[in-house]
Amino acid sequence: MWRNLASNALTLFVVALFVLGGVVLWGKQQYSTPGPLKQAICLRVDRGATIGKVSSQLAAQGAVRNAAILRMGARYSDKSQALKAGSFLVPEGASMAEIVDIVTRGGQSTCGTEIVYRIGIASTRTQLRALDPVTNRYVEKLTFDPLKAPPPPAYEAARKAGDARYRVALAEGVTSWQVAQALAGADFLSGKIAETPAEGSLAPDSYELRNGDSRANLITRMQAEQAQILAQAWKNRADGLPLKTPEEALVLASIV
Repeated sequence: MWRNLASNALTLFVVALFVLGGVVLWGKQQYSTPGPLKQAICLRVDRGATIGKVSSQLAAQGAVRNAAILRMGARYSDKSQALKAGSFLVPEGASMAEIVDIVTRGGQSTCGTEIVYRIGIASTRTQLRALDPVTNRYVEKLTFDPLKAPPPPAYEAARKAGDARYRVALAEGVTSWQVAQALAGADFLSGKIAETPAEGSLAPDSYELRNGDSRANLITRMQAEQAQILAQAWKNRADGLPLKTPEEALVLASIV
């Protein structure tokens, strides 16, 4: 009798192991295969959010079939405690593994709102844009002159949310004095600019920033990029030009 009981128990144990192994394999497959999302979405992860809350959000938005599998997969891969706050673009058909990687990888928002501080020759404008996850294009929400008007409530709300991306865009032809004056009015930058940079030393470009970055450090980035551009242009200059230094070439270019 006891022998039969032991034999039956062993059989049940073996069967249970096979069933458990099958469930684990099925779970791994579900975790790594393409998900049900038909259109890209922008997933907002609040500061202090847990993997449980995020998995529920994803299930509600139709991005995952089983929130429990995502939670288990995140814990198994040691990523459940590595969530980053922000707004993240989840592409169409993303697997659970890809989604977990997206929300734990870096912390820099990849969708949501973007604040662009545009410094032009005639004016300075602050532009609030939002990424449309379906088209992957930014749509303008509002624009205003930060040096002449107080910020609108929608702008303040975007700043307060804490997940906006920031960018300073420098137009061709602006003077160093204009740049220094305009940056002084950028409410997302910190510190002061000790002195107006030399004319022609700042590269017109678009610079991605973080809230609270230093004005002086931004000026240094602009100068470094311009120095690199000038060095490359000097290296590739045509033979026989009546120019002795890169600085002379820069002066000639500003006149032309």
